[in-house]
Parts: sequence; structure tokens; C-alpha cells
Amino acid sequence: MNGTPALVNDVMTHRVVALRGGAAFKDIVKVMREWRVSALPVLDDAGRVIGVVSEGDLLPIDKPDAVTAAGLMTAPAVTVAPDATLDHAARIMARTRVKRLPVVDRAGLLLGIVSRSDLLKVFLRDDADIAEEVRREVVVRLFGTHAAAVRVEVRDGVVTLAGRARETALIPLAVRLARAVAGVVDVRCALAGPPRRPDLDPADGMYGRRIGTDGRTAV
Repeated sequence: MNGTPALVNDVMTHRVVALRGGAAFKDIVKVMREWRVSALPVLDDAGRVIGVVSEGDLLPIDKPDAVTAAGLMTAPAVTVAPDATLDHAARIMARTRVKRLPVVDRAGLLLGIVSRSDLLKVFLRDDADIAEEVRREVVVRLFGTHAAAVRVEVRDGVVTLAGRARETALIPLAVRLARAVAGVVDVRCALAGPPRRPDLDPADGMYGRRIGTDGRTAV
């Protein structure tokens, strides 16, 4: 993506405050207020994420006897890898109904935190940057020497593809690839396939055969 924020590692917060399992109730509240966060990851002695304690976990309803982070936290923690795509992270958040995810390595060690607001940063990209990437990574790669026949316009993150594609079958793929570019809000397609050649008989069973003047297929 040539510098485009496309992975969790590109947008996550690297400086993170975390708790040990033995952290006391009042200390948890104090840290939340001091750092202005509504949830904190809980680590074991090796630094692995074992749970998350949120403001909701602190309300004495379901766990009236819990007084430490280990007793209050929601476990196991829902986490994400640093090389996960932003779309994947967003799907995890939607499925699990959480607002932020601890980012961990393969050993489960805490690397950072990614929040909903972090995922939205990608939509702040300039339209010109998006247009340049769509042309370079989608249009040129897909249509090659015929790329000049395809126009790319971007306004407020909405991409419009217009012009003529060298193959009609490539149009849905172009739309799908353009949608995957970071910062794209939507894709509108005004692409048409190649113009029908007058020397091709549309009734012929094999598109592309040249029809001779005598009605026979020319070789």
C-alpha cells in the first residue's frame, strides 16, 4: 500500500497502560481517570494479556465480591494481531461489541491498543491520495496498456470509475479492488465494456471470429 494505513499496526496506540491481575479496585478506577480510558488490559507476570477490565466490569452487580483486576476482568480477552487488516479488526469489534482491542503478538504479549476512533483515521485520507492509489494499484495493474481508457474520480472518499474496460468481466473485479483501498467510503461504477466491433457477428457462437464477405468464418 506504499505507506497507506492498512493494518492495525499502522493506526494503533503504541503507548498503553495496563494492569496486573492483583491491581485493587480503587487503583483501577484511579488509573482509568488518570489516563482517561474506559477499559484496561490485564497482564500476567509474563506480560501476556489475560483479560480486559472495563468501567462496566467495575459496577458491583454480577461480581459483588471481586476486588482485584483478576476477579473483575472479562476473560479471555478479545485481541487482534498487529498485521490484521483494519476491516478484520472492525469486524471483530462489531461481532464482540467492544470499543477497543488489545494488540498482541503470537506469544500473547501486549503491543498496543486499537480503538474504533483509530480505525476511522484511515478515512481522513485526501481524495487525491486515494485517486492516485486506485489508479496505480487497481486500474494500471488490472487494465495494463488500456488503463488510459479508465477514469478515476474521488470526492469525499467516494470513488467513481468511468470509461471503457478492455474486458467486461474485469469490471466487477475493479470495483472490488477499489473498495479495498484504504480510505474508500464507496465505489460507483460507470465503466462500460469494449465497444462491439462491426466486423464481428454477434450471432456467432464464438465471440471474436472474423466474418468474411461470403458469410464464412475467415481464418
